[in-house]
Amino acid sequence: MSMTITPRLTVKHLSTSFPTEDGLVRSVADVSFSILPGQTTALVGESGSGKSVTSLTLMRLLPKTANAQVDGQTAFVTREGRTVDLLALGEREMRSLRGNQLSMIFQEPMTSLNPVFRIGEQIAESVRLHKGLDRQAALAHALRMLDLVEIPAAAQRLHEYPHQLSGGMRQRVMIALAMACDPTLLIADEPTTALDVTIQAQILALMRRLQAETGMSILFITHNLGVVAHHADDVVVMYAGRVVEHAPVRPLFAQPAHPYTQGLLACLPGKAAAAGQPRPKRLFAIRGQVSSPLAPPPGCAFEPRCDQAIPACSAAMPPLCETQQDREARCIRVQPAPSCALPSRERAGVGAPDASMGAASSTAGRPHPNPPPKGEGVHTQHPR
Repeated sequence: MSMTITPRLTVKHLSTSFPTEDGLVRSVADVSFSILPGQTTALVGESGSGKSVTSLTLMRLLPKTANAQVDGQTAFVTREGRTVDLLALGEREMRSLRGNQLSMIFQEPMTSLNPVFRIGEQIAESVRLHKGLDRQAALAHALRMLDLVEIPAAAQRLHEYPHQLSGGMRQRVMIALAMACDPTLLIADEPTTALDVTIQAQILALMRRLQAETGMSILFITHNLGVVAHHADDVVVMYAGRVVEHAPVRPLFAQPAHPYTQGLLACLPGKAAAAGQPRPKRLFAIRGQVSSPLAPPPGCAFEPRCDQAIPACSAAMPPLCETQQDREARCIRVQPAPSCALPSRERAGVGAPDASMGAASSTAGRPHPNPPPKGEGVHTQHPR
């Protein structure tokens, strides 16, 4: 990752906790990463790993009734060149950025769109708020956005309600809504999960085309490793609320360092057997379940499920250490680079936008026995 390019977004030591009757739940713990202009960073992990909470924390959309306790820093570079901390902004300034320079596509479009307002009105509302257009001009802009996302008969769809559209068209509407004000950063929270593979491919191709045309950065949240292989530049792997591996997409797929990443890739059907050997009857599966956030293990969170665990793994949480340039891993069995004399949180910040905050880095380590090539398993579902 180039040191000369200022990241569009830098996240440092982000933590989000929720008080409950049974104790404090740390949904996100010490998460750091950065996203460069025009690039896609994928946030990967099984359900409950903290991906969506990370995105909602960055967007400041956590429900107030949750009484979330948020810690950490962010550095978001606006269109005007200002660097702001999204977590420290006042609500009024945050609202001026949200939906304008910073947009999000939510997991389920049917529950994200307002069922009692027409499609055109919902897109036009954002344009009127952030661009100051009148109603007629805003509706005309909404029509252009529907054309941009290739919705057939866009003029007709403009006056229809969400329930009158198919799932694929509703997702296109969500993309049009998110793109209406030309954001510089788009957070896509599993935007293709509920779609069949044909529509999924069309939506992903559309997002890549819009990214190429506008130069926006994308934080892509998913558990589909095939999508990651095709569309991401960097990959951040999360487990139990923490980053366990961070690397460029090709090196990560070729040589995953953390046992959890190795397990995820081994679950791909195309890698169920080594080359030249008969395919086994059953796919590989990571044994066990994620530990309760109310009673996490004292050491590595993945230790109870790890086939490579040693006694030292349960002693203390390993630091996220640099192993090679632009690679990090959180595993005591991975050989750290000489620069990782201290845990990553005690070294220079990850991917910061100035010289005092180092570049986002990640790991390399043991070769995976069956590393899937880029693009393997496009239709693979998340392993249970």
